[in-house]
Amino acid sequence: MRSEVGKAVVGQDSAVTGLVIAMLCRGHVLLEGVPGGAKTLLVRTLSAALDLDTKRVQFTPDLMPGDITGSLVYDARTAEFSFREGPVFTNLLLADEINRTPPKTQASLLEAMEERQVSVDGLARPLPDPFMVIATQNPVEYEGTYPLPEAQLDRFLLKLTLPLPERVHEVEVLARHAAGFDPRDLRAAGVRPVAGADVLARARAEVARVQVAPEVLGYVVDVCRATRQSPSLSLGVSPRGATALLATSRAWAWMSGRPYVTPDDVKALAHPTLRHRVQLRAEAELEGVTTESVLDTVLASVPVPR
Repeated sequence: MRSEVGKAVVGQDSAVTGLVIAMLCRGHVLLEGVPGGAKTLLVRTLSAALDLDTKRVQFTPDLMPGDITGSLVYDARTAEFSFREGPVFTNLLLADEINRTPPKTQASLLEAMEERQVSVDGLARPLPDPFMVIATQNPVEYEGTYPLPEAQLDRFLLKLTLPLPERVHEVEVLARHAAGFDPRDLRAAGVRPVAGADVLARARAEVARVQVAPEVLGYVVDVCRATRQSPSLSLGVSPRGATALLATSRAWAWMSGRPYVTPDDVKALAHPTLRHRVQLRAEAELEGVTTESVLDTVLASVPVPR
């Protein structure tokens, strides 16, 4: 899958790896980056490498919750209301620029992301399996954005940031476009499906067999508890965040070819798994402290089991 994505997206290997980890963990991903940083192209290419049903929703200020989940529609022929499924009824949902829509519409995804179902007119309607939301957003300081509420941020397994490409990668991007690459035609770029629901199910079963020693479990808990005691944070990592860090560490260990988790696996996934689950105090922000630096301090302060 990473090889297929590389046919269209240059220099975002860590983001691709994060997306694969999220799929192995049945999680959702929040992609953040400046406009024009290939966020949407990355997700479109990933979906092209998967033999799964994929739908895209462009989030706008006037988008309504029913535009995502579906709604009841009156049928004049039968004189009855029938449910018309929204785009959320798919395997892979691309929520493009999710922070450009008001909180009410953002919250319409909460039940779908957590319970894998949508409740309309008092009836719970299950979503397909597998189901995954990949949301893109612009940095919150950009004009016309609505910050995601904490409850929704906590539903995302990973928050991946897409930096601007290095010069060598940007030159390669331009060289591909000069040679005729069309980001709207991924088939012409040679991207083909290489995995489907059956492959994902087998991979997830193998990840579930990765062993975690009691000492490593304690290390995960200690890292998360240390964030709650940090003087720079007003909100630390919840128990859900601890289980998320455990899940992503197991997936990374499996992708690294090991049947057990090490503290290094936990450290490697701490930033993308925890960065969106903590909140800085106002005074810390004024002093130039960042969540990344706080997490670095936390990881350096927690004793590593031997």
